[in-house]
Amino acid sequence: MDEMKAVDLGQVMHSIRASGRPNTVLWQAPDSVAFVARGREFRSEFHSDPSDEVMYMIKGDMNLHYRTPDGDEKIAVVREGEIVYCPAGTPHSPRFSPDSFVLVLERKRRPDERDRFTWYCAKCGAQLHESVKQVADYREDPVSRAYEEFYGSEAHRTCSRCGHVTPRPPAKP
Repeated sequence: MDEMKAVDLGQVMHSIRASGRPNTVLWQAPDSVAFVARGREFRSEFHSDPSDEVMYMIKGDMNLHYRTPDGDEKIAVVREGEIVYCPAGTPHSPRFSPDSFVLVLERKRRPDERDRFTWYCAKCGAQLHESVKQVADYREDPVSRAYEEFYGSEAHRTCSRCGHVTPRPPAKP
């Protein structure tokens, strides 16, 4: 076993801010993964992962949108210093500002498991697109890859039920 070392979450947040990266992986062990993520502007997808997830708001508040088994969308407000448990398979969309940070603890994916990133129409609620990713290493930033896939295709952003086209987020200056 390697030496056990404590992690300074303040330093981790500073490092993420300075680097411009969306997250930093603290560890990826055979059975667990921990990372700190900063908020993303325009987060819109619902993520379903095959393991339970625990989120602790280090800085700022989060609106955790989630979908019930009946398909209803609800919001759990998670304030700075609070922790929330998200059961495996629950479609959830953590929405918080780029100045906020969350610590995420979850089970590392098994080789046969896949994460799902799903978008729904803002007008009628129909499913627009689902991106399925094998998440072997969180340093590969699967959320950003799913976003590139969705926003890079007008067909993915167009609702087959009502015709609404989800706009792309504004370009960064």
